[in-house]
Amino acid sequence: MSKPYMFLTCLIPGPSNLKACIDVFLEPLIDDLKKLWSGVLTYDISKRQNFIMRVNLMWTINDILAYGMLPGWGTHGKLACPHCMEHHKSFTLNYGYKTCWFDSHQRFLPIDHPFRRNVKAFRKGEVETDGPPLRLTPMQVWRRVKDLPKITESGTKRIDGYGEWHNWTKRSIFWDLPYWKHNLLRHNLDVMHTEKNFFDNIFNIVMNVVRKAKDNDKARKDLALYCRRRDLELKAQGNGKMVKPKANFTLSTTEVKQVCC
Repeated sequence: MSKPYMFLTCLIPGPSNLKACIDVFLEPLIDDLKKLWSGVLTYDISKRQNFIMRVNLMWTINDILAYGMLPGWGTHGKLACPHCMEHHKSFTLNYGYKTCWFDSHQRFLPIDHPFRRNVKAFRKGEVETDGPPLRLTPMQVWRRVKDLPKITESGTKRIDGYGEWHNWTKRSIFWDLPYWKHNLLRHNLDVMHTEKNFFDNIFNIVMNVVRKAKDNDKARKDLALYCRRRDLELKAQGNGKMVKPKANFTLSTTEVKQVCC
């Protein structure tokens, strides 16, 4: 008999602080998944006979913000990347005061890729020689989280070292599933929301949307520190004011109208 598969979609209408107590609301689901993993007697109407149905949860699908709610790895600050973890290469912008991962992608390129040695097109004067961070096995991740507190047991106290050498906020309730520590992929990022966020930011910059484009004065000041793009740096006028040159990647008024039409 072929193995049955079940795709489960769970939408949870949350209270005002769902982020802090989502595991409480997931407890009934986890209990059902444990029973389904052991197997439940089910009737196959097509074959007119009973069979033992077993179900396992392969992964969750969520955007990057919900990632911090489900697996328990916070997605804020310099340790936001759930893959790089403590081996990140993020830094804080001098003027924008935001965490930035500019050119962190170069470490994932082949060791002989020309982008690694390009000291002009990316961060000026820097050559990337490091390789990508090692991918943790499921059991290695389990050893890191097994002693962390569960939200359902101890509330939402911040774990020592959070934001310094880790971003763990809890031991997720999904680890209660007997097979979870063996899953190669436990949480999937939602492509739709990721693409939308990228599109919104790029579109607002290209269209030069006022108060929504990320290309502001602070960004131009940081650009002068990290990049070799003299044509985009703020220019001083005789009256002491700084002027932001029009970027070559922004559309003209005529081009904006053509896009909107």
